[in-house]
Amino acid sequence: MSADYQLKLAPQTLETADAKAKPLLEQANAKLGFVPNMYQGMAKAPGVLDTYLHGYDLFRQDSGFTSPEQEVVFLTISYLNGCGYCMSAHSMLADKMSQVPADVLEAIREGKAIPDPRLAALSEFTRVMFETRGKPGQADVEAFLAAGFEERQVLQIVLALAVKTLSNYSNHLNHPELDDAFAGHAWQG
Repeated sequence: MSADYQLKLAPQTLETADAKAKPLLEQANAKLGFVPNMYQGMAKAPGVLDTYLHGYDLFRQDSGFTSPEQEVVFLTISYLNGCGYCMSAHSMLADKMSQVPADVLEAIREGKAIPDPRLAALSEFTRVMFETRGKPGQADVEAFLAAGFEERQVLQIVLALAVKTLSNYSNHLNHPELDDAFAGHAWQG
């Protein structure tokens, strides 16, 4: 099996970014206190980073999912895509900021059954949406709704899939080094 391809384009940093990428990186730096290596890679095509940041913010603000539920969605997608960088970053967010129960986080990171029924239903529906390319069956949606979610949140899962596809696939191509902020939660599939 051949090694994964790695883009040869240099990452865009605050010092080297072009006129389209620089404001996006400055915005990230102001919000986070640093520019994640993932963003520097995505900024090689500023539309990718801009679309990611916009969609990510909309999901965080308007999805109707709680903060722990949002992390479960992002972690499930990143796990299914085998993205070590995003698994590490969202594991840190889940642990330090979103109050995802430790046993739930551990289960997702290890690909095991999630002990919380509602979060398990959310992760399972996210997996179904991922694996069916957005074509869940009637029973899949009914199980999602029976767990207490709303039908409009099915479309929010589509938004999360789009956002994580941008970041996961970009990371597969860029191979960003894990930032120190996420190193304590490093994950390898």
